[in-house]
Amino acid sequence: MTQTLRPTTLRTVLTPTVLIRLALGWGTFLLTVLAGPLLSSHLPGPTLIAVLAVVVAVIVVCAFGVVAEAEHLARRLGDPYGTLVLTLSIVLIEVILISAVMLGPGEHATIARDSVMAVSMIILNLVIGLALLVGGLRHSRLRPNRTGVSAYLSMLVVLIAVAFALPAVIGTRGAYTPVQELPVIALTVLLYAFFLLRQVGAQSEDFREVGLGPAELDRAEVGTGSVAAAAEQSADDSPRDAISAVLSAHRAEVVARTAVLVLTVIPIVLLSHHMAALLDDGLGRLGAPVALSGILIAMIVFLPETITTIRAALMGEIQRVSNLCHGALVSTVGLTVPVVLAIGLLTGQTVVLAEDPTNLVLLAVTLLLTATTFGGGRVTALHGAPHLLVFVLYGLTVFV
Repeated sequence: MTQTLRPTTLRTVLTPTVLIRLALGWGTFLLTVLAGPLLSSHLPGPTLIAVLAVVVAVIVVCAFGVVAEAEHLARRLGDPYGTLVLTLSIVLIEVILISAVMLGPGEHATIARDSVMAVSMIILNLVIGLALLVGGLRHSRLRPNRTGVSAYLSMLVVLIAVAFALPAVIGTRGAYTPVQELPVIALTVLLYAFFLLRQVGAQSEDFREVGLGPAELDRAEVGTGSVAAAAEQSADDSPRDAISAVLSAHRAEVVARTAVLVLTVIPIVLLSHHMAALLDDGLGRLGAPVALSGILIAMIVFLPETITTIRAALMGEIQRVSNLCHGALVSTVGLTVPVVLAIGLLTGQTVVLAEDPTNLVLLAVTLLLTATTFGGGRVTALHGAPHLLVFVLYGLTVFV
């Protein structure tokens, strides 16, 4: 049966759009290899901008491709598995870009801090604010799964404190000492691994849409991501049985899409080094704020997921909005901090993580606002407006 379905599966997965995207990513990488000596020289300003724009555009196109394949897997696997694939794919791209900047030329002691800070403000305020605004204007009964959101916020409070506040108190000049970095890496990885184990295991129901029992499923709009996946799962199936059944029935498609996802990520990895060097050169010539590099990386990486989140909000899938946004930030901090600290240890670089008082206040306000927004049981468009205002205030602190 699998052999009979394989040609059809490949035609379904390897669409013309996918093939063009793969050709664009790998073709651009080959061009950068051939033009290596030219790119390493001091390019004129207009040429630098043009080359950087092309590289960033190709990375964004490939990032959209990664998200597209992850979305297909998300629909097939259902929540929380599908959304986890999507968020981890996005976070992987961000970790790659930050690592490329750290390993590139120049000093980038604060790039991880600036990027994760930007991601935090973009996700928790800009994306969540827009999602609540458009979703609340279209739907009157948006009820997140409060247990799942509470689990995300518990993780974020600890991870953000470890990333941004603790280094200022126990570290040296805003950075952990090498002796402190080892336990921080180990404990962060263990906490994040335990969270993932519970999220996809015993507590997977805490991260699904509220009210998706048999009666509600009959009235749901079948065709949306998590609703369609939930409709395929009977009420008495365990999460492990459900995912096993999906993998058994659609193994060929899952394997094919996973392979395409990996082949789309690799050009991003290969091009990220050139993007980091060009971006560093361009911002240096402009005399732009140091934090702008991290903000640009965050905007490039999370643009596709932002669109996915807004779609979920328009569909009324508010828990999927939380899974995409809060889950992405938990993964970002839980993976980025250990990776950059490990790079710092291996390369002898100082990794400054401690934030200044202004940004710590903004983070505290954001976490408190998030807790009050999702703690009431129902979210509305009115809840989105304060989040957008906090993001504007963050922008003012960067550029003014």
